[in-house]
Amino acid sequence: MDDIIQKLVRKFKTNDPFVIAKGLNIMVRHAEFDPGTRGLYYRRLRRRFIVIHNGLSEEWQRVVCAHELGHDRLHPGLSQFWIDEHTFFETGKFERQANMFAIKLLTYDVERDIQETSESYLLRCGVPHQLHNLYM
Repeated sequence: MDDIIQKLVRKFKTNDPFVIAKGLNIMVRHAEFDPGTRGLYYRRLRRRFIVIHNGLSEEWQRVVCAHELGHDRLHPGLSQFWIDEHTFFETGKFERQANMFAIKLLTYDVERDIQETSESYLLRCGVPHQLHNLYM
């Protein structure tokens, strides 16, 4: 996973998931979803799509885009919904991997200050509180 992220950041000179998705020819769209669904990744006729819930904050849109990029890079051929439930952190192997991919991408090449806490570092990188336990 680290090698994949490193190659993407080197190639596109950014860790911005929207820029990377565009560079990979993944179409990013926005739509209204039922409560609990933040985004999805799917393939249709050799085209790849990331669809993000349009009611999310910019911070969460970045996280969802990074998460769905994780599905594209780590789970080719699979279409995964990212569904929030009360068991959000117990969601299964593919979802955990995509969450880790998102965190690693959003924190890639962002130096942590010496006296900075993990929480403030992750918030500065745009990682919401709900995903902080995956970083620890």
